[in-house]
Amino acid sequence: MDGSGRAMMCALAATLALAACAARSPAPPAPAPESYTAETTYAKLAPAYPFIRIASRAVPPTVRAITNVTYVRRAGHDLQLDLYLPAAAATAPRPAIVFVHGGGWRAGVRANFAPMAIRMAERGYAAVTISYRLAGEAPYPAAIHDAKAAVRWVRAHAGAYGIDGDRIVIAGGSAGGQIAALTGVTNGEGRFDPDGGPGAVSSAVQAIVNIDGLSDFTSEEARRYEDDPAKQPSSAGAWFGGRYAEETALWRDASPLFHVGPDTPPVLFIGSAQRRFSVGRDAMVDRLRALGVPHRVVLVPDTPHSFWLFDPWLAPTVDATDAFLREVIPPRTGRPGSPPAA
Repeated sequence: MDGSGRAMMCALAATLALAACAARSPAPPAPAPESYTAETTYAKLAPAYPFIRIASRAVPPTVRAITNVTYVRRAGHDLQLDLYLPAAAATAPRPAIVFVHGGGWRAGVRANFAPMAIRMAERGYAAVTISYRLAGEAPYPAAIHDAKAAVRWVRAHAGAYGIDGDRIVIAGGSAGGQIAALTGVTNGEGRFDPDGGPGAVSSAVQAIVNIDGLSDFTSEEARRYEDDPAKQPSSAGAWFGGRYAEETALWRDASPLFHVGPDTPPVLFIGSAQRRFSVGRDAMVDRLRALGVPHRVVLVPDTPHSFWLFDPWLAPTVDATDAFLREVIPPRTGRPGSPPAA
């Protein structure tokens, strides 16, 4: 074989070796999703809304913050929460509100809800922001298990923090709004609460606040965004472990709409001007109305998604939440942690 032939054979052998190596090597990891924080969201929104400001996370003297408290341990991972309490001594046990951050089920941080938690504490609530397992760590329904565990922790420690265990609210925004709603509408459903069972402290909530979170994954309108074939996978698809056609039952199971019943706690919906995030809300309102479950829809006009992270929109969000909760969870008789009054 002449020199040119040998060169061609060597080149072919090298190509085959590289191909074999590539076949044996794992595919490179998918890029991490972009962080979902007030700062990254501000950078996207400020050009269209130049008047907005990131809501302050500064803790005023009227509020006491207790941070980095472990509420449950999952597979060697401590899930933590932050508490924001009125600094003044309580004259009576306070209602508590547990906040679940958004981020497409695979990103986000609990600090996103610190501004709202602080403002709710200024109004007399014990406010709690939680971290939970994201899609990259554990798929649906792990986040629901974690949210219920956080509610259970708050109720179990009600006496230590001056909390009324009969008045615990679950709230969230975006994906956190959907998680909060599903957590609330599945009160008492054991399959959503593996930490529960006989003798366990209750994880039931007495009200739900869903801020711009989906109520139905299964509708055609929702699937246009959440099951977009151009996204491999979409945020919802990554959480469910498959597209709608592959995991239809999970997509339905995760839709708060299909769990509404006569025992569903009162629900407040706070919505942006972006219709995409209200999918399923009207149908859910119809079911709540038919069953006589207290509910309210408050829209914050001319707003983008994630409006609650920013001034001037945080104030009306807090006002709407406070007004609704004062109506639906008034002070109850009985010791903190006892079952809610009928």
